[in-house]
Amino acid sequence: MSFVFQPWQLFALSAVGAAQQDYQSTIEYLMAENRILKAKLGKKRILLTDDERRVLAVKGKALGRKTLEQLATICTPDTILRWHRELVAAKWNHSEKRKTPGRPKTAAEVEERVLQMAKENPSWGYDRIVGALANLGHDLSNTTVGNILKAHGIEPAPKRKKAANWKTFVKSHWDVLAAVDFTTVEVWTTRGLVTFYLLFVMELATRRVHFAGCTANPNGSWIKQVARNLTACDDCFLKGKKYLLMDRDTKFTDEFRSILEQEGIESALLPPRSPNLNANLERFFRSLKSECLSRMIFFGEQSLRNATTQFVEHYHAERNHQGLENKLIKPGPEVGQTAGEVECRERLGGLLNYYHRRAA
Repeated sequence: MSFVFQPWQLFALSAVGAAQQDYQSTIEYLMAENRILKAKLGKKRILLTDDERRVLAVKGKALGRKTLEQLATICTPDTILRWHRELVAAKWNHSEKRKTPGRPKTAAEVEERVLQMAKENPSWGYDRIVGALANLGHDLSNTTVGNILKAHGIEPAPKRKKAANWKTFVKSHWDVLAAVDFTTVEVWTTRGLVTFYLLFVMELATRRVHFAGCTANPNGSWIKQVARNLTACDDCFLKGKKYLLMDRDTKFTDEFRSILEQEGIESALLPPRSPNLNANLERFFRSLKSECLSRMIFFGEQSLRNATTQFVEHYHAERNHQGLENKLIKPGPEVGQTAGEVECRERLGGLLNYYHRRAA
């Protein structure tokens, strides 16, 4: 019995044949491209990640060995099939659930608590830490605490106490600590472009800032007068302070530090090239420049002083600070009001704005 193809069947067969031919041509092209790329690499081994091996293993298993022998270029069919067997074995590997002999490992949370106590309390020995952990419901031995500290390179209490870090020093003297530093700005004068030095002092506990002065020539006599201004009167900015952070800038002369010492203020010198240890004042400088100084051109010292004074007032009473829970340093009586018309207080021609409600 003869079979007669209908016209639509002939069309379908020819379409399938054409598609297979396209697929075969595509495969041949990709194989040729892979061979060329591999030849370019020479004898250099191609290193694959675990994810790349996983992709090839899954797809290679679906093709089978015979097809892989024709297609695989960067690795052999046996390698691809071995990767697949390893994937199957890994699926059924439950070794992490097996119980190992000996004491159970200390929980990560407890280990972190041991490290926290040791770092925050340099004088605490193993017994003291064990007792503090017992108060929290954690039962550890001295040996376990010692092993945890040794594994993280933390020395026993006597040595750790001598090596108190900078953060501990700052926190323990927070209320009696201030910081001082210079920043610079370029000003147009009758002599051309001149560098002016601006000196600021910050009370770290409150972030309150004092503009101590600016000059194009910060010599010894100028810095000595600044020291007197900061310490001489009853309402001086450094009243009640015991330590003043400063870098090793030669502008902070021996006479400057001597005047501070006479008033009971010790100069805490920062290590060289360590602005991060005076981070709060450095952050103030960033705000001062990005929000004010870098957005203006100054002609003469007076324009610089006026802009700096305006910014300091804005900084204290009109600018919220993330380091102070997004609050103002010196909030006015209008802060927090919900009634009254909203007004905008502008400084420096709208460069600095403050929104508040008009008092009823």
